[in-house]
Amino acid sequence: MKSPCRRMELSSLLHDLHLSSSSEKPRPSHPLPPITELLAQLQKLLIGAAGSPSESSTLIGQVQRLFQTADPDWLLSPVSDDEGTGWAELRLAYRSVISALIGCAALPLCEDDCSSLDAAAYQSVPSGAAAVCSALTALLGHWREGGGARRAETTGLVLAVAPPIYLFSVTHLQDQAWTSAASRKAARRLHEALLRAGGWRDSAHLLMGNEDAEDRGILGGVLGVLQPQLTKDSWCRCEAVKLVFAWTLLQVTRPFLSPFLPRLLPPSLLLNDHYRPENCMLGVRCLHHIVLNTPAADLRQFNRAEVLYQALFKHLYTSDAAIIQPVLSCLLDLLLVLEKPPSSSSSSSSRKPCRHDDVLRLVLTHMEAEHKVALRRVYASALPLYVERMGVAVCRHLRRVERVLLGYLEVRDPPEETSRLKMLEALQRTTKEAWPRMACRVDVLLRCLLRLLVDVSSDSSLSDPVRQQLMDQSSASIRLLDACSQGRLQRLLLQVDRRCCSSQVLSCLATVTAER
Repeated sequence: MKSPCRRMELSSLLHDLHLSSSSEKPRPSHPLPPITELLAQLQKLLIGAAGSPSESSTLIGQVQRLFQTADPDWLLSPVSDDEGTGWAELRLAYRSVISALIGCAALPLCEDDCSSLDAAAYQSVPSGAAAVCSALTALLGHWREGGGARRAETTGLVLAVAPPIYLFSVTHLQDQAWTSAASRKAARRLHEALLRAGGWRDSAHLLMGNEDAEDRGILGGVLGVLQPQLTKDSWCRCEAVKLVFAWTLLQVTRPFLSPFLPRLLPPSLLLNDHYRPENCMLGVRCLHHIVLNTPAADLRQFNRAEVLYQALFKHLYTSDAAIIQPVLSCLLDLLLVLEKPPSSSSSSSSRKPCRHDDVLRLVLTHMEAEHKVALRRVYASALPLYVERMGVAVCRHLRRVERVLLGYLEVRDPPEETSRLKMLEALQRTTKEAWPRMACRVDVLLRCLLRLLVDVSSDSSLSDPVRQQLMDQSSASIRLLDACSQGRLQRLLLQVDRRCCSSQVLSCLATVTAER
């Protein structure tokens, strides 16, 4: 039961909000209006104040004090005698007033889908967002206090308002132009309050629910709110929409993602196809998450996997390393959905070219002519994985692989020598997979590796760990070549002029000859 002091404070707040039915100074004995009536009037006031930051700030502060002061039983009291109808009306009323509250801190929209807003356009957003977060946190906390006797109805109420609250909190959780340290802290408190109110462990549990329960979380409701903003013509106008969508998608894993695939795939493809690199990378990340968390049969249905393949394959023609890297990684996983790997001995199509060949052929073509260091590192890092996937079928690309290996091993890549180390790894895997075809290439490859050993041993700019790693990997490559050439490499090593080699090089060569 509420104390007289709390009743007076609540009555004063109702009077300040112009919601009391009497114009006289309220007294403790004044009856409270029905909560649904109060919420309807609150919604009108909040919508009217949305265009004025000062007015909305004052109003939101009063609403917060109202939620903090009110009796939890009154906040959760349906008006209708019919229990089902009463709770439905209450859910609708709360959802409407929460939407109006959130609207007071809405982000400004871009005029078109090509422009973007500067930081000054968001100047008033963080303070408004922090105030709204505090008001909603107070409401959720009071619901949790008063929902003991009507736990099922309160849970239904929380589920009804959770999608917009979730979206609002996630919008302001991230370090962006429209947030500040204070607004991010308030958003975190709101998010935690929402999890506590619904008994969810974390954001993933909130979205997906329990696999063995009828309640599957709020993902459907979240997408219902978010979907109208994710159309081709509207998603670019609000900077937060793409980030909230991506953040939400990345929380959802199998088996919960598959039922929502028709609603998650189109926005991801829109992001993937955008001309801005940051949006494109976000889209590729979303598509990769979908590929990893959706059964292959669902991806192949309606030719979805082929659509994804075409959408990703075209990015291989770009020169942006930040895009190429996630695309190559995503394609590697997607190709397993479309076809069996060529390295599979049971694959009936291992002898004829496939999509794996198309990707590797294009990558090798670009590697030969590439001069940008960042791109060379990306390609070099991906090549060993693709060679391993190809297996013995890499023989179809052996001439081009050889040219790429020779070209990359000759060029320094300080300070970590990423490209050279990855190319040595690619050489070792190629030798293991295509060893019958490597014997005729031993002479050329050995000269390249010996030149690499000499260069590395005399390069004072390299750190000792990197130098040792390069020399160890070079020695391992020479040993593999020796094995596939049936010892012919040993005779070639005898022709090395030891007067031109450092002790480090001679030590590496000694390990090769000793193992024979």
